[in-house]
Amino acid sequence: MQHQPMEGTVAVVTGGSGGIGSEICRHLAQAGATVVFTFHRREQEAQRLQASLPGAGHWAKQLSVDDSAALNLLATEVASKHGRCDVLVNCAGTTRFVPHSDLEALDDRFIDDLFRVNWRGSFAAVRAFKALLQAAGSGLVVNISSIAGVTGMGSNVAYCASKAALDCMTKSLARALAPGIRVVSVSPGLVDTEFVRGLDQKWRDEQAARTPLGRLARPEEVAAAVLAVATALSYSNGCIIPVDGGRPLS
Repeated sequence: MQHQPMEGTVAVVTGGSGGIGSEICRHLAQAGATVVFTFHRREQEAQRLQASLPGAGHWAKQLSVDDSAALNLLATEVASKHGRCDVLVNCAGTTRFVPHSDLEALDDRFIDDLFRVNWRGSFAAVRAFKALLQAAGSGLVVNISSIAGVTGMGSNVAYCASKAALDCMTKSLARALAPGIRVVSVSPGLVDTEFVRGLDQKWRDEQAARTPLGRLARPEEVAAAVLAVATALSYSNGCIIPVDGGRPLS
């Protein structure tokens, strides 16, 4: 039997029932990992995903990543059931489209909600799983970022700022938690998810045309980058790995 590169490992994926998160779960499970993933509202999708993952022992947990106590409890459950956590993927996030010039539409509550999920939730997950990841001896955190954090172009100004903050956190934690834990950002451009396919077709075509590769990213390409960091790029730490088709070049 061919050895699977992640056989015997445990991976936790926040936001696992979404378009990108579900592909990350599939890729990690196909590589042999036992996958624990969180979901917020998409219970049916989560159940279908859990049932479809190859291998055994996968399970899902409903929580919001802005609930630090729930994340701490999840870490305790993972420790009790599996005794380890080798990989943490922070994929949970939120946004909505607001024109960058419309400052009034970015009210304080929305900004706080966005940062609470997109930045604080990722930090809180790392904080909750730090001990388990360190115990693994070669723990890995992958933060799913966005080129919006570098280009300043994205669904809204606050979203761009939250992803820039996430990338900065990646660098800070990569230094602070080494050598026991590596921390890397995977930074996609616009990804062809169900959510994006529901947006205006003309706008989507314009985004594809502005990308040197002439198309949007596929969720499985983002997942493949995560898997590469976990299995092949063992000396990558504190870096931002783009999956953007060269979009910042145009």
